[in-house]
Amino acid sequence: MLKNLSIKVIIFGFIFTFFSSFGQSFFLGLFNESIRNELNITHGQFGSIYASATLLSGIILIWVGKKIDDFNVLKFSFFVISLLTISTFVFSKINSITFLFIAILLMRFSGQGMMSHTASTTISRYFTNTRGKALSTGWFGLSTAEFLMPVTIIYALTIMDWRNIWIIISVSIILFLPLVSYFLVKEVKLSSREDDNEDIKENIKQWKRSEVIKDYRFIIIALNMLAMPWIATGIFVYQSFILSAKNWGEYTIAQSFMVYSIASVLTLFVAGYLIDKFTSRKLLIYMNIPFLISLLILFYFQSPVSSFFFLGLIGVSNGFANVLGSSTWAELYGVEFIGSIKALTTALMVFSTAFGTAFFGLMIDFNFSIEQISMISGCYILISLILLFLIKNKLNPTIL
Repeated sequence: MLKNLSIKVIIFGFIFTFFSSFGQSFFLGLFNESIRNELNITHGQFGSIYASATLLSGIILIWVGKKIDDFNVLKFSFFVISLLTISTFVFSKINSITFLFIAILLMRFSGQGMMSHTASTTISRYFTNTRGKALSTGWFGLSTAEFLMPVTIIYALTIMDWRNIWIIISVSIILFLPLVSYFLVKEVKLSSREDDNEDIKENIKQWKRSEVIKDYRFIIIALNMLAMPWIATGIFVYQSFILSAKNWGEYTIAQSFMVYSIASVLTLFVAGYLIDKFTSRKLLIYMNIPFLISLLILFYFQSPVSSFFFLGLIGVSNGFANVLGSSTWAELYGVEFIGSIKALTTALMVFSTAFGTAFFGLMIDFNFSIEQISMISGCYILISLILLFLIKNKLNPTIL
C-alpha cells in the first residue's frame, strides 16, 4: 500500500509540475511578441509589467503558500487547480495594460508559484530516504513541458489566434486535473510518510520559518538558488531579443529548448541519485557551474549552433536546481514546517524572476548588448559561488 501511494505521490508531482509550465517564463515568453504588438508596448514596458505582477504574486505566495501545512493535499490541490483554471481563462481576455498586469499576476501566482509549490512540498514532506529520486521524477513533469511546449506553441500560433490557445488550456485543466488529483492523493495526509515503520536515524531540529530567515547559511544558499530563476527568466522572456541580437533564425531557440529539456531531464535523474547517495549539501557547489559556462558561450559566440550548447548547459544547471531547491531545505531544516519554508523560498524565486524580467528589459531599453548582459549575469553567479564555497563545510543540519 505504501509503495503504491509513493508512486501516486510522484505521479501527482509530475502532473503538477507539468501544468505549472503555463505560468513559467519560458512559456509566457512565447506570447511576448503577440501581446506587445497587440497592446503596442515596448520590451521595457512589458518587462516592468511582468516584473511588478510577478513581485506581487510572490508577496501573496508567502502567506497563501504556508497554508499547505494546515490542509490535506487534496483540498489544497483543488484550490490551486481552480485558481489555475481561472487564471488561464483571464489570460485569454487581455485587452489593455491593466488587464495584462492582472493576467500575469494570476498566472505567475497560480502556475509558477502555487502549482510548483504544491508539487515540491508534497514530495519533500512525504519522502525521506529516496527524496532525491522522488523529486527528480516529479520535476520531470516540468522538463517534459519545456521539451514539448515551445515548438508546439510556436506551431499553434501559426494556425490559430493566441487567445484561443489559452482557452483550450483552461478547458483542459478543469477537465483533467480535479479527477486525476482525487485519484492520486485522496489518501495522503499531512502525517503520511514514505515508510512510517522505519526508525529515524537522526533527530534533527525542525526549524520554523522565523528561525530560518536569521540563518546566514540560508541567505548564501538562496543567493545561489536565485541565479537560475532571475537570469533564465530574462533569457526566456526576451528570447526574441537574443534571436535578433545574434541574427539567429526564429526557430533557433525553440529548437534549442529541446536540448535544454533533454539536458535538464538527464541531470534531474542523475541529481536525484547523487542526492540520495551524497546529500544535497555536498552537491550545491556544483549546481551553477554549467550555467556560468553557458553565459560565457553567449558572450563569445555568434553561431546559431552555439545556442544548443548555451541552452543545453542551462538545462544541466536547471536539472540540479529543480531538485536541490527542495531537498536542501528539507535536509537542513527538517520537514515539520517545510510548507512555510518552501512558501518563502518559492516567493523569493518569484521575486527574483520579477527582478530578472525588469532588469533585462531595462538593460535592453538602455541599449545594453546581449554580451554585456551575459557578463553582468555571469559576475553574479561567480560571486555567489565564492560565498557558497566559503561555507561549504558548515552546511550540516542541527542534531538534537
